[in-house]
Amino acid sequence: MEPIIVKDARFVISNTNVNKCPQDGRPEYAFIGRSNVGKSSLINMLTRRNKLAMTSAMPGKTLLINHFIVNDEWYLVDLPGYGYAKRSKSQNEQLQHIISGYILKREQMTLLFVLVDSRHEPQKIDLEFFRWLGENGVPFSIIFTKADKLTRTALAKNVAAYKKVLLEEWEELPPVFLTSAETALGRDEVLQYINEINKTL
Repeated sequence: MEPIIVKDARFVISNTNVNKCPQDGRPEYAFIGRSNVGKSSLINMLTRRNKLAMTSAMPGKTLLINHFIVNDEWYLVDLPGYGYAKRSKSQNEQLQHIISGYILKREQMTLLFVLVDSRHEPQKIDLEFFRWLGENGVPFSIIFTKADKLTRTALAKNVAAYKKVLLEEWEELPPVFLTSAETALGRDEVLQYINEINKTL
């Protein structure tokens, strides 16, 4: 497998309105997950830019739709995290509106990567989100993050548990990737997958 070279990755725009997203027609690959799942760290690892997406010890920091252009070919889109309990009800409703507006209305969104913390057993909020994506016909893949925090056996056990639960409702599973922002595990596989899709567009 030829590794994909990220020659250039840079921030383009942040906003809360899907209608103000870039209008140049380039494909977009959006990343979403529960708060504190390691999304910013993963984006920085994929692009090899340490400060491209701002990481924070404070969960729920991303409150905007953030567009980054990669190799002047496609956009990496950082979406707000879901399920952060310390937000107010009105804040959560606003975020749900931003997230659903982008996911359901953005024609340029080629694929949604849903990040899941590999250290935990299947979480209700993630399973509900997968179900919502399925009901709305949204194409997605699953990225298990923080794989370096577990033994290989424990990682395999947790991933298998997720797959088992998903197969109770789904006829087939979406593509699954195991990643670590610390060791760059899964970097080539995720970028290769994006590259293969881009070739078909």
